[in-house]
Amino acid sequence: MTGEKSIPPWTGRVDGTTAEHLRWHQAVEPYSATADPGACVFLGFASDEGVRRNKGRPGAAAGPAALRRALASMALPAPLRAYDAGDVEVTDGQLEFGQDALAVAISAALDSGHFPIVLGGGHEVAFGTYLGLARSTRRAPGTRLGILNLDAHFDLRPDPMPSSGTPFRQIADLEQAGGTAWQYSVIGISQPSNTQALFDTADRLGVRYLLDDDCGTADLAAVREFVDDFLAAVDLVYLTIDLDVLPAAVAPGVSAPAAYGVPLETIQAVADRVAASGKLAVCDVAELNPALDIDNRTARTAARLLHRIATRRVARGD
Repeated sequence: MTGEKSIPPWTGRVDGTTAEHLRWHQAVEPYSATADPGACVFLGFASDEGVRRNKGRPGAAAGPAALRRALASMALPAPLRAYDAGDVEVTDGQLEFGQDALAVAISAALDSGHFPIVLGGGHEVAFGTYLGLARSTRRAPGTRLGILNLDAHFDLRPDPMPSSGTPFRQIADLEQAGGTAWQYSVIGISQPSNTQALFDTADRLGVRYLLDDDCGTADLAAVREFVDDFLAAVDLVYLTIDLDVLPAAVAPGVSAPAAYGVPLETIQAVADRVAASGKLAVCDVAELNPALDIDNRTARTAARLLHRIATRRVARGD
């Protein structure tokens, strides 16, 4: 597809070729028009242009390759079909072109009955992922769209230049202009990382959120209730995971490491609940910067979350 490069090889440890020995690299095949409906389709978004525009530390463009490497040798609990559609590369500052190319690829995968998993890239990936879902046949008229963001930041900046800090403001503007039903919710908001103006914007837009202070392991029951309320209010879910929601010790390889963060146990519990809901249409992970990672901690953590989402997802019956 336009804006994509050749599919990188998936390699890793081989213990055998029968079902009980399989790992991701043995299951992933190049994506084609004959791919089985219902399968996972990996799409990379090799971009750090949005992070650069947001005055962050660039390097997230290398995230997709690092995520594939971290995921490749993870053992599968059961055989599954999975495909790789390659990377959308953002070059020469052409972020908007890249987001549109990603949207085209996501829409095609959704319309063919697949489950796209997008490997970021900066969190500017979110606008491309959203456009792909919004333009697909899955977003039928009257469908209530839910966006659940696991993130330390609202990313609701009103800046005229799109960046990694603006995607959900861009989405809000489009949804309001279209008069469509949608809900944006965030788990893990860090008060010191968001100005009062951003909290005011979130309140004005009806954003529901939990602060990182209220997402510890002792708060799991309340977090699950928040997720259940979100799921009950929507028909179709887009889950986006910004890795800077996690503590810096768990996810050091991001542009803005968290001084506090949400425990991995909580993030994993949220991901499991959304995956089991039957409403999850598309998922992405953002902000992995391999150049800043330590012992591949961030990449491995992100890969584990994607592994659980992909292997535990319940497909919607329609």
